[in-house]
This record gives sequence, structure tokens and C-alpha cells, in this order.
Amino acid sequence: MSTVNGESSELRSHSTGELVKQLSEQTTTLVRKEIELAKAELSQKGKVAGEGAGMFGGAAVLGLLALGTLTTMILALLDKAMDLWVAALIVTVVYGAIAAVMALSGRDRVKKGMPPAPEQTVETVKEDVQWAKSRAKSARR
Repeated sequence: MSTVNGESSELRSHSTGELVKQLSEQTTTLVRKEIELAKAELSQKGKVAGEGAGMFGGAAVLGLLALGTLTTMILALLDKAMDLWVAALIVTVVYGAIAAVMALSGRDRVKKGMPPAPEQTVETVKEDVQWAKSRAKSARR
């Protein structure tokens, strides 16, 4: 097992061409690994988002059915106290207000989920660039 000092003196015994070749090979390997990590991370995020979207779609269909039945019941109840058109207007305004609040909440949630970029990979790429720069400086010395 080589130490940092042992590795440093070993690197100094190589020619600049060999060091550049090693750096190129290591950089290529590193880039491939980062691409694999990004693919895995995006795939995982996409799978979770897809499952959530499917559940959201199913809930929306059932919610619409329930809302239709609830609307009919409310209109039938209010029709006993007022004209049907007034009852329908009241129900429409209430539903519109609820929809507005839900839309604003949904917009905020979508903003929290952004960006859908592979954040972990971005961080490790930054670290890799710093590592490559330090290796390149060491090779020049």
C-alpha cells in the first residue's frame, strides 16, 4: 500500500507523457462513472415521480366522481330553501375558491421539487474537477 509521500515520489519518477496519459485514463473513467451515477439518480427520481403521477391520476378520477355526487346532494338540499340557480351559483363559487387555494398550494409544491437535476452527481463532479486540478498541478511539479 503506498502512502501519499510514496505515491508522490512514484509519480515524480514517471515522465510527463506517462502522467498525462494516466490523468487522461483516470479522467475518462471518472467521467464514465459520473454519467452512470447521473443515470441511476435520474432513473430513481423518474420512477418515484411516475408512481406518484399514477396515484394522483387515480385519485383525481375518484375525486371527480365524489364531487359530482356531493354537488348533486348539496343542490338538492339547497333547492328546498332557494331557487335552484342560486343554489348552483353558491356551490360554484365555493368550489372555485377551493380550486384556487389548491392550485396555489400545488404550484408551491412543484417549486419545492425543482430542479429535477441529479444534485448528488453535480456535487461529486465539482469535487472531481477539484481533484483533477490538484492532480494536474502535482504532475507539473
